[in-house]
Amino acid sequence: MPRTKTGTVRRAKHKKVLKRAKGFWGLRSKSFRIAQQTLLNAADYEYRDRRDKKNDFRRLWIARINAATRQEGMSYSSFISGLRRSGVEINRKILADLAVQQPEAFKKLVEVAKAA
Repeated sequence: MPRTKTGTVRRAKHKKVLKRAKGFWGLRSKSFRIAQQTLLNAADYEYRDRRDKKNDFRRLWIARINAATRQEGMSYSSFISGLRRSGVEINRKILADLAVQQPEAFKKLVEVAKAA
């Protein structure tokens, strides 16, 4: 039986890795070995950052709600606790959207929170 070499298989594997590494800086996009190591790290960052994105958005919503409540003369924490006490169950994403898109509706929520 003749000896086989990994020529076409190896080339296909290298092409696949280098295609995924396109756009990386320097040898990270040219050299197979370095590109492969970089892609392993990139996969870790990708996995981690999919989870971090949720925290980043929550921080953004809280910052927007805080800015809007301060304009109404109230702090963020007292606003949220006032909403809880009055039984209003709206999540921060919706509250932030209301603060930006519909300030009148948000103003009414602030009044509800102040009353509680």
